[in-house]
Amino acid sequence: MVSDAAPAPAKTPVTLREVASAAGVSVATASKALNGQGRMTAQTRERIRETAQRLGFRPNSLAQSLLRKRSFTVGLLTNDTYGRFSLPLMAGVSDALVDAGVSVFLCNVEDDQRLGQLHVEAMLDKRVDGIIATGKRIDRHLPVDLANLRIPVIYAFTQPDPDAIGFVSDDAGGARLAVEQFCVLGRRRIAHVSGPASFAVVHERARAYREVLTEHSLPVAEPLLGHWSEAWGHEAVARLFDGKAGRGEKPDAVFCGNDQIARGVIDALRERGIGVPGDVGVIGFDNWEIVAEATRPPLTSVDMNLSALGREAGLALLSLVGGQPAAPGIRKLPCRLVVRQSCGRPPGG
Repeated sequence: MVSDAAPAPAKTPVTLREVASAAGVSVATASKALNGQGRMTAQTRERIRETAQRLGFRPNSLAQSLLRKRSFTVGLLTNDTYGRFSLPLMAGVSDALVDAGVSVFLCNVEDDQRLGQLHVEAMLDKRVDGIIATGKRIDRHLPVDLANLRIPVIYAFTQPDPDAIGFVSDDAGGARLAVEQFCVLGRRRIAHVSGPASFAVVHERARAYREVLTEHSLPVAEPLLGHWSEAWGHEAVARLFDGKAGRGEKPDAVFCGNDQIARGVIDALRERGIGVPGDVGVIGFDNWEIVAEATRPPLTSVDMNLSALGREAGLALLSLVGGQPAAPGIRKLPCRLVVRQSCGRPPGG
């Protein structure tokens, strides 16, 4: 049945003049009160704000921007095409900025310098208050020049410019959490399978792996380096358990450089009839939940706290936009270990 009723008319936005009239003040006084300006009693300012809220008044964002000489927008540049690292980081950035009324624009520059420059120029044309640059690895710079811009720039999970502010996860600290967990669980022959040697994080994690084993007087085996893939996890198990890696006793624990490698390791162990975690414990890195939770058994993994990292980057940018000075340099934020079933329980637990 088709209704003949006319659609309800669109609701007209409440004007500043209506707020002023309802509050019993001039338009100029209402404007100053809502913008935190002007000289008036605290009671008058509060009465005007309460009136605006009751009437549903929403200030014109363009007028607000012109008044404060800010756009209340921030640009987020990334070359992380799949969003594996940039999306949780962006969630943290947004969380930090939302209470300040700031919106975030995400632009994917891929690995294209020309595309990156176009995005930066577009952001400058839109008068963003600042830019946060992030990527898919911490030892590579985005393919775009962000030096000497007229707005603040913060780097998060990517290589910063000299004398800039950067935020990264503490990879060595995260690796320590994983290896220490194995030690607490009574594992004594701990292997390390990681990604390509061209990644700085591979060496950071391997260094921490060696240090923890040395501190616990446990045998230190040379890490196996390969690819960030499940296929490499399968191949690494063959090397570890078929004597192809030139090792003595077979490991009772494997610390993996990422969750994909770890899932490949677990699958390969299962195919050999080796129980996880009964015979061999496995820990991954990244805590990519879609992988970690779907692994059988569910995978214990190091979480880089990317959302918290993004939040810190967002707060730092807000501080710079507000004119607060900050010392340049890289800030390392701690990781956390998310314990699931793949690493096992402590003796007697």
